[in-house]
Amino acid sequence: MIRYYRLLAATTLGLTTLAATSPEPKLTTDQLITRLSTAIQGLKTLRCNVRAQERIEGSYQQARTLMKISFSPYKVYMRNQKGIEVLYVTGQNNGDAWVYPNSFPYVTLSLAPNGSVMRKNQHHSTLDAGYGTIAEMLHGSSQRLDRSFEKTFRYAGDTTMQGRPAYVLRADYPQFRYVSYKPTKNESVSTISDKFGCGEYRILERNDLSPGAVVPAGKAVQVPNGYGRRIIMCVDQKLFLPLVVQVNDDKGLFEKFEFSDVVANQPIPAQEFTKDFKGYKL
Repeated sequence: MIRYYRLLAATTLGLTTLAATSPEPKLTTDQLITRLSTAIQGLKTLRCNVRAQERIEGSYQQARTLMKISFSPYKVYMRNQKGIEVLYVTGQNNGDAWVYPNSFPYVTLSLAPNGSVMRKNQHHSTLDAGYGTIAEMLHGSSQRLDRSFEKTFRYAGDTTMQGRPAYVLRADYPQFRYVSYKPTKNESVSTISDKFGCGEYRILERNDLSPGAVVPAGKAVQVPNGYGRRIIMCVDQKLFLPLVVQVNDDKGLFEKFEFSDVVANQPIPAQEFTKDFKGYKL
């Protein structure tokens, strides 16, 4: 009888009766991962603020960064709480980024995005800004040797983040550890990190290597066998984009990123990716 009156009220109001009388079907893990991956891959533009916490040489560094990104071709503008600005536009400035350090001598520099200066004290490259590493974290690269880590992700319930309903996606990988790897030919750290799905930073840190380093054939390096021991993502239920990504490894918290004021796929004027845009110091 109660269902009948709900059905009658919904019909009277011109609503879809199925939606009014039946609960939303619960997502499966595969559905959540697919929708998350599709949302990330479908991004044309992204505006957001990111609060980052990263473990660098045993201590934690925090940053708050405003980001504007346009994809295909890739363009990114970033400004952090210290007033440091970065602008990278594919095909311009000989492949370098423009960087305003907001410190003496207060001049704009041209720096390689993956060079040692821009990668110093950074887990990730400017070229991976936004959600650049998350899809790979979920699926692994085409070079991945062992995909056991990716299989540990599971839908772990719902929560609220920043006042927005969110799905919780969690991975537990207790077998996380460092393993010895000897390339049979010269390999870049980037290639090695693709094979192990671990990101470049910990390979560089553990083996005292510089960004862009090439590991000679036969030289043993210590490499993580996955991206983390535990990963927790909180995924916005409307946008299907991450609001929080937290990664723990064998030493505890490795990195945490909180995304707020997320605006996806809304046009960003081309002028906002130029050095002389109003308000920039570049």
